[in-house]
Amino acid sequence: MSEIKNYIASNQERFIGELIDLLKIPSVSADKAYAKDVHEAARYVADKLQEAGADKVEICQTAGYPIVYGEKLLDSSLPTVLVYGHYDVQPADPIELWTSPPFEPVVKDGKIYARGASDDKGQMYMHIKAFELMMRNGGVPCNVKFMIEGEEEVGSDNLETFVRANTERLSCDVVLISDTALISLDNPSITSGLRGLSYLEVEVTGPNRDLHSGIYGGAVANPINVLASMIASLHDENGAVNIPGFYEAVEKVSEEERALMAKAPFSLEEYKDHLDIEDVQGEKGYSTLERTSIRPTLDVNGIWGGYIGEGAKTVLPSKAFAKISMRLVPNQDSASITNLFQEHFTSIAPKSVQVIVRPHHGGEAAVTPTNSVAYKAAEKAMETTFGKRPIPLRSGGSIPIVTMFEKVLGIKTVLMGFGLDSDAIHSPNEHYAIANYLKGIETIPYFFKNFTEMNS
Repeated sequence: MSEIKNYIASNQERFIGELIDLLKIPSVSADKAYAKDVHEAARYVADKLQEAGADKVEICQTAGYPIVYGEKLLDSSLPTVLVYGHYDVQPADPIELWTSPPFEPVVKDGKIYARGASDDKGQMYMHIKAFELMMRNGGVPCNVKFMIEGEEEVGSDNLETFVRANTERLSCDVVLISDTALISLDNPSITSGLRGLSYLEVEVTGPNRDLHSGIYGGAVANPINVLASMIASLHDENGAVNIPGFYEAVEKVSEEERALMAKAPFSLEEYKDHLDIEDVQGEKGYSTLERTSIRPTLDVNGIWGGYIGEGAKTVLPSKAFAKISMRLVPNQDSASITNLFQEHFTSIAPKSVQVIVRPHHGGEAAVTPTNSVAYKAAEKAMETTFGKRPIPLRSGGSIPIVTMFEKVLGIKTVLMGFGLDSDAIHSPNEHYAIANYLKGIETIPYFFKNFTEMNS
């Protein structure tokens, strides 16, 4: 399929330019101030999908942000691939830590720096360009459907409603997603599992108003101090989560699988150097790769309260807040874990404060089979373009809709991502290597070819 490389070479600058245009749109779904921009991103994706050759392209309204749908149906006897991605992005804060404005993309050292470059605009847009490539060079070999949403970064609240209302329209043989990472371009991998998620916010209230810290300090509970103490108690001396029942349902990974994971290329020294840290930290008895994939975690994602402006204000605050996420592993139910957290956190609060726990969103862990036709089609595709067989690896991230697709559509997912863990997703200076972007466009057509042939 030499036409693949030729087409990419001839259109490379346009492919990059179109992605940059998409990255300029600040489609931050978490902040209502960007609502118009989220809708603009949906229109951009729909336009490009139609230009690429998709039929029945539609911006489908939901109770939240719209879902872009398009299809190319050839023959009911052929297999059908449903491509999923998202056009919304994380907030760019803290802005001051970016070396260039997050929505003014910059190409530097072969990478595009912008919010959403890797998660997930760059990886999602690969599929539209790969589809265009196939349509301009003989057409797609099987039926293709696209479903690109705008609420992934806020929990995909309206996606399941849409999927349940459109099960026939979305019927397929596999869901194909690129929203995960490779080990490296030299060591390709396919994600074979994802962690689940429970995300919530806690509020600690002490006195009915902010107080003078000299007059009241030492006599009235300081909610920030109390919250810090409560959070510190959530891990024991071995780095394990200190919530009763938290590990009760945790999947026990076999020693054989742990041994296979240990064979994955990984340098702890390079890992520490990349992050500018002297040492790693985590649950005792597990390696860094295991801590970030097969073990559950609890982390504080944000904490605030009191006076944080310039200069000094000697205040004893009335309230303190924190956002907390728990990454979950197979067999842990996100709703059950959320309830366990609520019960425990409120139980450890001293009488001097009041505590409110507000659940936000969550989802279940997923394990994708490595012996399926779809996985083998992806494996063969990557072996063709990378020159070596990809390693199956579990990821520490969460894509809750994977289990939803299986539950509602009865379909498994293939997670064929082309990002890197070093892409700084959700962080300042997010970036996506142009080489990875183009490698994805090159590889995806081989997946379609292989999947069609293996199902014939």
